[in-house]
Amino acid sequence: MTDPGGRASWGDGLRFGFGTLSVLRVRVERWDRAAGARAMVTAPVVGLALGSVAAGAGALVAWRAGGPLGAVTAVGVLAGLTRGLHLDGLADVADGLGSGKPAEDALRVMKQSDIGPFGVLTLVLALLAQVAALAGQFGHSPLRGALAVAASAAAARCALAWGCLRSVPAARPGGLGAMVASTVTPAGAVAATAGTALALAAAGLLDGWSVLRLPLALALGVGCARLLLGRCVRRFGGITGDVLGAMAETAATGTLFALALLG
Repeated sequence: MTDPGGRASWGDGLRFGFGTLSVLRVRVERWDRAAGARAMVTAPVVGLALGSVAAGAGALVAWRAGGPLGAVTAVGVLAGLTRGLHLDGLADVADGLGSGKPAEDALRVMKQSDIGPFGVLTLVLALLAQVAALAGQFGHSPLRGALAVAASAAAARCALAWGCLRSVPAARPGGLGAMVASTVTPAGAVAATAGTALALAAAGLLDGWSVLRLPLALALGVGCARLLLGRCVRRFGGITGDVLGAMAETAATGTLFALALLG
């Protein structure tokens, strides 16, 4: 049994992460800020697990039907494994930022169930960029495409730790954003990203040049997410669950874009 008032274990964090960041049926035994902090640091593990499933599906389709269909399959599987949670956050943040309204009104725009023109445009462009970048990777080889899928999924979850740094407040009370806001130390975020970069470098041994490409693309993708974080904090006063989702999609797209530019 876990003491609800004590220090959360890494197991608590992993269950919290898989239970909230995926469709997998996981029994979340602890729902508090301590477990949330662990979840945000271990979120790249969730990303690598989901990314591996999507990578396998994409590689199989690319092998049989070509790179473009493999890319669509991988992006679709990842969206399905997360219930489209991060994509929804990206659209909501785009509408909030694009509204031009004061922070409180912009946050209300983000909570609405419908998607506005800024959200639709951002979703379309992000998905097109992801599919186009992955099509190129799968076109080179199913293995390289699979590694790109895994890298983008891991980068998306690395971004979550940076969004939950102790220096970043919640924009409003309640919700997942408030639960995990200001819970992660800088050392925790660095460790999560560095550990993920090492894992990707090891996986890149299967594809030679990817030993360097994957960690570098990861760093660039997370850097893009941090730029978005700064904009959202200035605009909304902090983070929400939608902001974290938007950061995840931004990191994923940035990573894939970087891989495409790196050859």
